[in-house]
Amino acid sequence: MTTLSVIVPFYFNQANVQVTTDTLFENEKLFEPDLKFQYIFIDDGSKDDTLQLLKQVKQNSSRQIVIIKLAGNFGSYNAILAGMQYATGDCNVVITSDLQDPPPLILKMYNYWQQGFKLVLANRNKRNDSFITNFFANTYHKLIKKFASINLPDGGFDFCLFDKQLRQQVVDMDEKNTNSLYLLVWLKYDYISIAYTRQERKLGKSRWTLNKKIKLFIDSFVSFSYLPLRLITVGGLIMGICAFMYACYVLFAKLTGMVHVEGWSALMVVFLLVSSFQSIALGIIGEYLWRNLEHSRNRPAYVVDEVYK
Repeated sequence: MTTLSVIVPFYFNQANVQVTTDTLFENEKLFEPDLKFQYIFIDDGSKDDTLQLLKQVKQNSSRQIVIIKLAGNFGSYNAILAGMQYATGDCNVVITSDLQDPPPLILKMYNYWQQGFKLVLANRNKRNDSFITNFFANTYHKLIKKFASINLPDGGFDFCLFDKQLRQQVVDMDEKNTNSLYLLVWLKYDYISIAYTRQERKLGKSRWTLNKKIKLFIDSFVSFSYLPLRLITVGGLIMGICAFMYACYVLFAKLTGMVHVEGWSALMVVFLLVSSFQSIALGIIGEYLWRNLEHSRNRPAYVVDEVYK
């Protein structure tokens, strides 16, 4: 019998728990009767009643439900990794808990998996979000697609279905500070994408803060691209050439008496420019070194407090 594992991370989602789980359970009717469902619900350190409501859902249902309580908030992508660790399905789907991604689309994704596709992505071609949110989200995905050398669909994705083979390969990587879903694409398997319109959130408040967005942006570039380091090299080379040319000009001007070279203002400008470049370069290198240090410490990407099976 085929099993489909549905992985859903929750963080301060008490307003969504009942509606989301009821919608997912109702969605089972679209599938063949002999398909078995496993639900992996991850509480990513919520401080509201999310966990208690999830436990009530489990208590009131005969379905196979696994609830993973993390010790604190480790981020949605680490929560997804935890879900992958405990999933046992032949194929797996990751979906958000706010119902902005349409559960009925899982059927179409599952049908593609039955046809032999090990990875099926649902990419957002439209968003019912604010202009600023759309602008920054689209810019982020375009930059990652262009400079991180990842073959992403337009609009990016958080909603996907993948084979158990890919799930195990991502778990075995044991990477920290990364985008666990983009690792699925990095594996280079052929995939198919399904475009859809992301719905507006109706219940609860998003906890996807600016700090988390910035961290994801940095993690994505550092994990999948060496472009920032290459830009440092190119920038340093350009500045070196400019400095050499300026030095030649100063020397020539001084020897010929063409101009009086006092140079304090110009020297300060050059000094401040070089100093700022060095600070930025050290910051970028530090981001890479910090992540290497984090990995060498071998600390887990998440800590599981309790598991309710």
